[in-house]
Amino acid sequence: MATTRKSPADPTVTFWGAARGVTGSMHRVDAYGRAVLLDCGMFQGHRAESYKRNREFPFRAKEIHAVLLSHAHLDHSATFPTWSARGSPAPSTAPLPPAP
Repeated sequence: MATTRKSPADPTVTFWGAARGVTGSMHRVDAYGRAVLLDCGMFQGHRAESYKRNREFPFRAKEIHAVLLSHAHLDHSATFPTWSARGSPAPSTAPLPPAP
């Protein structure tokens, strides 16, 4: 049986939030030796769990090379200030608002 090796170009997506719920959107995409975080959302739930999940990230901020916010709802962007305060050197971007 032949084994296949994963190329560094093959992306890996890790769902840290909003995978089995509707709050706390946070998805890490790794490819080409870089890591991009899609969304940095606030988890909304029981007080103790929310407090912990919104202040502790499942990886170090310095591991992320860029942050992309899909939109400005709290469950997609509210922990970004905490993320930045953890020393993340990553640039961030978000979509422009729609034209009137």
